[in-house]
Amino acid sequence: MKCAARSPARSRCGGHWVTRSVIASPLKLTVMVRGRCRLSADGLDAPIEMEAGDVAVLTGRSWLRAEGGTGDGPPEEFAPEPGHYALRVGGADFAVDDVILGGHVELNQAGAALLTQTLPPVTLIRSCDAAAPALRACVDRLVEEVTAERMGAAFAVRQHAQLLILEVLRAYLGQAELPPGWLRALTDDRLRPALTLMHREPGRHWGLEELARAAAMSRTSFAVRFRSVAGVPPLTYLNSWRMLLAQRALRDDDVRIGALAVQLGYTSESAFSTAFKREVGEAPLRYRHRLRQAS
Repeated sequence: MKCAARSPARSRCGGHWVTRSVIASPLKLTVMVRGRCRLSADGLDAPIEMEAGDVAVLTGRSWLRAEGGTGDGPPEEFAPEPGHYALRVGGADFAVDDVILGGHVELNQAGAALLTQTLPPVTLIRSCDAAAPALRACVDRLVEEVTAERMGAAFAVRQHAQLLILEVLRAYLGQAELPPGWLRALTDDRLRPALTLMHREPGRHWGLEELARAAAMSRTSFAVRFRSVAGVPPLTYLNSWRMLLAQRALRDDDVRIGALAVQLGYTSESAFSTAFKREVGEAPLRYRHRLRQAS
């Protein structure tokens, strides 16, 4: 999975304020650096109260609204200008006013499918959580780069933003029991031997009994546990894994479709193409052509 974190916008404001934005990327990052705000988005039952040090990642949302501050009258509304990674609002004092970092995480299609199927609509890491110190260190480096505006700041901000996303994912994995999905399956000790086999040799014709034996379980117990943990049956998971590998190969390599079909365990190019179109929504050659035109 490849990702590129866009440079975050820095928002600073005093008094009553509000900001709205359309979310065009699968993951939207919001960091409350100073002060507090109420964060709303489509699909959330109620606004999220965020305080200094809190980090939220919105997954698969289409819009967000943040509001904070105090004062009479209508709130001051602001939005980052396109192409700018930093924004000052009304000459606000960075030391005392509300400060928010926001950014998008750009994922390739395979990575977007993996994370949007796995992460909840909002992943919230509080400043009091055990993972907060590591997150805070990433945030401090981001703030330093955004505020100093030194040479190469835009590049540095993107790298630190990617590290911040990694720390958020680590924190999420360390929280309460994960919902069924890819991430929960990858952290399940009982299923790990079977998953390792599928990941190591995706083109092999794995049978349920062989995978169950690797996990030291009966066929029935293995099938039930796998579905409860991963959210799908074992062979459905294997097919999805093959399709993720196929998308990566079609995007990054010049491998022929027939050779790729053999590598991934399909009896013919047509069988592979049919499975790929059913999973991805378009034929392999069309997929490759579209991505290369876009790049």
